[in-house]
Amino acid sequence: MANHPHRTPLLEETPVILPGHDFETVTETVAEIPLSKRFPLGWIGMLLVGLSLAGMLHMALGYLVLKGIGIWGNNVPVGWAFDIINFVWWIGIGHAGTLISAILLLFKQQWRMSISRFAEAMTIFAVICAAIFPVFHTGRPWLAAYWLFPYPNTMGLWPQFKSPLIWDVFAVSTYATVSIVFWYIGMIPDMATLRDRAVSKVKASIYGMLSLGWRGSARHWHRYEVATLILAGLSTPLVLSVHTVVSFDFAVSVIPGWHATIFPPYFVAGAIYAGFAMVLTLAIPVRRFYGMESLITMRHIDNMAKITLATGLLVGYGYAMEAFFAWYSGSPHERFMIWNRMFGPYGWSYWTLIAINVVMIQLLWFTKVRHNTTLLFVMSLLIGVGMWLERFVIIVTSLNRDFIPASWGMYYPTQWDFMTFFGTLGLFLTLFLLFLRFVPMISIFEVKMLLPQSKVKADHHAH
Repeated sequence: MANHPHRTPLLEETPVILPGHDFETVTETVAEIPLSKRFPLGWIGMLLVGLSLAGMLHMALGYLVLKGIGIWGNNVPVGWAFDIINFVWWIGIGHAGTLISAILLLFKQQWRMSISRFAEAMTIFAVICAAIFPVFHTGRPWLAAYWLFPYPNTMGLWPQFKSPLIWDVFAVSTYATVSIVFWYIGMIPDMATLRDRAVSKVKASIYGMLSLGWRGSARHWHRYEVATLILAGLSTPLVLSVHTVVSFDFAVSVIPGWHATIFPPYFVAGAIYAGFAMVLTLAIPVRRFYGMESLITMRHIDNMAKITLATGLLVGYGYAMEAFFAWYSGSPHERFMIWNRMFGPYGWSYWTLIAINVVMIQLLWFTKVRHNTTLLFVMSLLIGVGMWLERFVIIVTSLNRDFIPASWGMYYPTQWDFMTFFGTLGLFLTLFLLFLRFVPMISIFEVKMLLPQSKVKADHHAH
């Protein structure tokens, strides 16, 4: 390699932060967005789109409470449909944030620092969108508190444990709590920076309250580091456990297509895959719109594309194993299930997800594709569609043709199904845009640690 300087590995050529920055420029670049008085027109336009879709969600849920769950397309063979599809999809999207912030922190990966903040925010907003569906698919949300949150009755019994769905409540609520605490603690030093730079008294007092009296003393930094490492250690098993628990909802049944031991790792790989695709979907337009190319560099984009490729290959392996197990089992029901997925009435959805999640992602082997941000943005959007179709195939094609042909039936989503789904996309977009405008989207102090002027950078990182 020494004789061929042009063949130096790409990651060594591309720095995590482009040269030309110092402590002051990093602070100004990030802090000027939440402290600015003006609202960009592009941001206002996207916020109006998000708010209108969120309004549609409000209307759809209001009508659902008024009329009942019959307004959805759910029927007798397909009792779980859009509600659980969207729940699993949103939970999956939330995985990349915790992975970037917690696991890569423990492995001391420097490239995570510029993207960890909005990846964590994405996690929280995705979990909020996911939590809507299990509550409302009960049909009577005002009773859901009793059935979903465990507490003993007058007899000292815990009636809720009759349903395996209680596992989801424990897993998702723990995941959401740890993610919110981790995200907030990581922001405290930056909130203090905004407090000190704010011109307006209102902003200074709000950011002052949010910074919890941070002074940047040695004791504060020590406690911050300890708290961050503890929370990162807690979050790491959660990344694996949450989607494993969600997959148990299916795996504990006896329905062909659900009763599979491969589900836990297969769901986790799919979740990380969808999550990183969503981070790319958000990072690419954000860095261009706000001119953050020097802080969110091509190295970040390249690394995320590589992780997307790696997890995508695991997902493809899961598809192959599903088909192999169905054939190898010798069970006519299992064999029919995989045949029905491929060539049944919903065959189009199966082949579309194969085209996206198996065939299309092979393009990510090529450096030119990983560095073409426009193409990567389109691919990351399509991956989101592909993972949604995967959930559709798992749920709908396993239920619509069950053991008894007499009970077969087709599932057709109604307008209210679509309104609820697109409404959650609007809610997510609204929350994310508000986050970009009022909170530092990049961790200021972590990025400063990457600068050459910082003495924190150790020699052993320069490999």
